Amino acid sequence: MRQVTVLGSCGAFPEPGRACSGFAVDWDGYRLVLDLGYATLPRLLTHWPDGAVDAVVITHEHPDHCIDLHGLFRMRFYGDSGGPRLPLYCPPGVLDRIGGLEPDADLEAVFEVHPLPGSHRMGPFDLTGLSLPHYVPNAGVRVQADGIALAYSGDTGPTSVLAELGRDADLFIVEATDREGETSRPVRNLLTSTEAGHWARRAGARRLMLTHFWPGNDRAASVAAARLAFDGEVLAAEEDLTVTLGTTDH
Repeated sequence: MRQVTVLGSCGAFPEPGRACSGFAVDWDGYRLVLDLGYATLPRLLTHWPDGAVDAVVITHEHPDHCIDLHGLFRMRFYGDSGGPRLPLYCPPGVLDRIGGLEPDADLEAVFEVHPLPGSHRMGPFDLTGLSLPHYVPNAGVRVQADGIALAYSGDTGPTSVLAELGRDADLFIVEATDREGETSRPVRNLLTSTEAGHWARRAGARRLMLTHFWPGNDRAASVAAARLAFDGEVLAAEEDLTVTLGTTDH
């Protein structure tokens, strides 16, 4: 089984019945989590009731991408998993942000921290984290095994690094916030759906999944806009959607 399941798809805050950024990757039994924003942990436990995770990657410290990491910490800290520390790959600021919620607890009693950006060997994957423009340090991430690549932007403004991040990816998960007035801002830290399609095309990705939708946005319109710039399959991240990696089945 090689698949990715959407835990959450909203940017900033969750819409009713949804969650913020988060994805669960199952690769032949190896369990990887990409981001844990608001309301993602209960969804994660719905998919993996035992809560057993092999590694976590957090793209940046904004709470819509990392806040439920605190819940996972408490689950392991107080639930006594009895196993080794959980590998956590993240940029500077993530532990400070989560640690501020519980300053008397030692997060590194639970997490074995590895820095991003950077390159690491992680279970079956080669993990690469590349710096992308945002309000805080943010690492777009790429995991690759057996010639199959999954890439995820986190949050980002337009940058040619996206073409490198998603190069020939089987699935490129790209934020498509489409916040009003975004393209007229003097400094860009988020993308539109059309831009997501543009960078997926530049990367030569096989499939594009849009995520990080601004609450209230028309997701069908976002997909249509991305298709104007990208000829491959365009998916909208929807909670509980599962996509098989290495095939077109989902």
